[in-house]
Amino acid sequence: MSQIFILLEGDELSSAGAELAIFGSRAGSVTAVICSNNPEALVASAATLPVERVIVLTGIDFAKSSLRSVSSVLAELVKRDSPAALLVASSARGKEIAARVAVRTESGIVTDAIDVNAALEATQSIFGGSYTVSSRVTHGTSIVTMRSHCVEVTTTTSSPAVEYFDGAGYVDTQVTITSSEPAQKSARPSLAEASIVVSGGRGTDGKFELIEEFADLIGAAVGASRPVIDSGWYPHAYQVGQTGKTVSPQCYIACGISGAIQHKAGMQTAKTIIAINKDPEAPFFEIADFGIVGDLFTVLQSAIAALK
Repeated sequence: MSQIFILLEGDELSSAGAELAIFGSRAGSVTAVICSNNPEALVASAATLPVERVIVLTGIDFAKSSLRSVSSVLAELVKRDSPAALLVASSARGKEIAARVAVRTESGIVTDAIDVNAALEATQSIFGGSYTVSSRVTHGTSIVTMRSHCVEVTTTTSSPAVEYFDGAGYVDTQVTITSSEPAQKSARPSLAEASIVVSGGRGTDGKFELIEEFADLIGAAVGASRPVIDSGWYPHAYQVGQTGKTVSPQCYIACGISGAIQHKAGMQTAKTIIAINKDPEAPFFEIADFGIVGDLFTVLQSAIAALK
């Protein structure tokens, strides 16, 4: 049976990490490589996933080590065990790690996949969702970064063997992190993890109070289009689109967003799309599953009242 590596980082299991295990189990025996200063929670979480082996990286202070260190030790493991694939969450950090490992191991890489099958053929949604393509790495280890919210996670019971790998000899001393501050966390779910996203566009005129209230009522994350960010109405961290974050939630609600191709490229793989716009010719209605032609403030006020 083929061996599949997945990369788990942080202090707790994310939904994206759990999805990697599900995808990996389709193609073979899953080994979770854990990069964390506090790996105990992730080791325990691995027992709820279809994981047969866990490799805990030691000898590295992940709070101070650069991505080059993580990539270096991960590449050594790939060279040692020659897995059929390495699956990584498709975040900015994950894609950089994957790219560095691909170079170090002379392997092919596929980014932003939305599916992968037992033959390790990856599916991507490209050109703003206009095309769906299948591809497969033909040299070295198949390195694939996976978008989140693309497969349903079901818990299981496993008893993975645990191995500790000393990565101290692979720490990059040319670059060290001298200080860091955690990003300010909102009570709302993050864009990457949220199953529902409510985004506002130019039609909000910068007034996001109703969008935030509506999002809080349904447990959603808040996003924004590029014109909103460029106008300084909302922080850049919340931008959805080609030059912002790519999201794939169960439901995406676009409020006052016309639907430029650059924005659709960042959310078109959402399972259900709802558009609210007073312009009946707005391009967003072309891809929406449900559309409401009307003033977004009136619509949101009615929805909030009904929900309350």
